[in-house]
Amino acid sequence: MNSLDDMQLFVEVVKNKSFAKTAERLSLATSTVSLRIQKLERRIGLRLLNRTTRKIELTEAGGLYFAKAVQIVQEAETIHETLTEMLSEPSGTVRVSMPVDFAYQAFVPLAPLFYQQFPKITLDIDTSSRVVDLIGEPFDVALRMGEPKDINLIARKLATYHTHLYASPDYLAAHGTPRSFDELAQHQCLAFRQEQWRLFCGNEEKTVAFHAILIGQSLGLLERLAKQGMGIALLPDIVVRNHELQRILPEWSGLSSPLYAVTSTRLLPKKVQVFIDFLRKHLGDKNTG
Repeated sequence: MNSLDDMQLFVEVVKNKSFAKTAERLSLATSTVSLRIQKLERRIGLRLLNRTTRKIELTEAGGLYFAKAVQIVQEAETIHETLTEMLSEPSGTVRVSMPVDFAYQAFVPLAPLFYQQFPKITLDIDTSSRVVDLIGEPFDVALRMGEPKDINLIARKLATYHTHLYASPDYLAAHGTPRSFDELAQHQCLAFRQEQWRLFCGNEEKTVAFHAILIGQSLGLLERLAKQGMGIALLPDIVVRNHELQRILPEWSGLSSPLYAVTSTRLLPKKVQVFIDFLRKHLGDKNTG
């Protein structure tokens, strides 16, 4: 059991990148943390960390040890939490990474219902644009659009979002409603990192080239600009839900985008599992297909 405790301590040191920060978080003396890591290295017979006055770095052996240790520690913690949770309702903090547009447009309307059902769970949500490291950082789950690329992670599909062309009634009143692709190409368009749209109707596919009057890096930004009458945008339906935008060429749609809940392990604490199940139930029912 001491080996598992020291393994857990090593994982914390690597994640915190500091003996002092680890000691502070675990209410230990820095010298105690350092001594236990030294004993762990002697027991293994290899140096795991290179230490300098400013930072610590993993050795090659340390990197291999950390990759395995973080999984073992996580699964051990999950087993303990699962057994405890069998006697009580889900509780504790769930650390979640999700796209900012999804957070505001899709999750915020569901948040009151989630807290009503699971009042003892605290959600710690990160909406930064970076792709978080689920193994090396303290995140329980990440919500990601598009097909998963990392085969070392576990992906659970929550929903599939479909995209359509939208514009505000004010814009259409001023500029007319396009009835064909030739007319569409003459309109003011708001683009998301693109100069053409691929649109589909059954087995038929069309590519529409256009000159964007504005290129945005956020779907939420494009939705708001479209709502202000700036032009036509190709947006996921979930982004425009509950807003006053009108669908253009409604029989045509853009590429679909799946939403996944990604974790570093299949063995999940109950608090994380109920969060994923909640999203699958309330997002999948309305937006998949």
